[in-house]
Amino acid sequence: MNTTPAGFTATLRSIAAIAIAVLFACTAAIAQDKKAADSKDDAQFEARVGEMQKKVMKAMMTEFENQVQALKKDFPNRPEVYEMIMEIASNSEPDKALSLAKQVADSTAATEDVKKAAQALVNKYGAVGKPLDIKFTAVDGREVDLSKMKGKVVLVDFWATWCGPCVKELPHIKEVYKKLHGKGFEIVGISFDKEKSKLEQFVADEKMPWPQYFDGKGWANKYGQEFGINSIPAMWLVDKKGVLRDLNARDDLEGKVEKLLAEK
Repeated sequence: MNTTPAGFTATLRSIAAIAIAVLFACTAAIAQDKKAADSKDDAQFEARVGEMQKKVMKAMMTEFENQVQALKKDFPNRPEVYEMIMEIASNSEPDKALSLAKQVADSTAATEDVKKAAQALVNKYGAVGKPLDIKFTAVDGREVDLSKMKGKVVLVDFWATWCGPCVKELPHIKEVYKKLHGKGFEIVGISFDKEKSKLEQFVADEKMPWPQYFDGKGWANKYGQEFGINSIPAMWLVDKKGVLRDLNARDDLEGKVEKLLAEK
């Protein structure tokens, strides 16, 4: 889903690319030096470069937001302003993203497409701490209804067979499933594939026993649209009460599942 203004955002990304390229050049230089000699401070230097990258991006996004908010004040009826606010929201932490997305969703100047994207983001971050409404017939005919899976910890995995990072994540997901399924851990797949036969073959080849949602719409996937999923894999965790608790389950999946399983 592309909700970015072609001109302003392209300029921002160009500047960001230059800054990051310089920082990554330092990392590349370290890799080259390692071939000749193993320096004791390489690890510390790499960590420092990583921190620099984060600080540079954070500073750039902060300045970009300040400038965009100033534009909004002077040009409140320009739809481009709200496209830029959505760009900021898409790269912000949940609380801030929710606040910014609400600005866009409530605007009368934003285009319908941008308002739709903003509402999807509101739905996504606003869903945390609430029951997650997902109900469908899986590709294998199983009926799936999260409201009837209370007592289980459920991973909702937004993914696709053509997504490299998704496929790379799969062995770890299968390992956690094998270890914790008997304790009450379940998985529900939300596939962004367009070809049902490829999905079915992949699931069979990889021996993935959990149900898969499929509508063949790719990025226009029903639940992807509803919850503002604009990058995959996206892994959400639902607790034993059916409440959405985590939007980033990739980070320490096993630990997070075990923690939720231990809750009463």
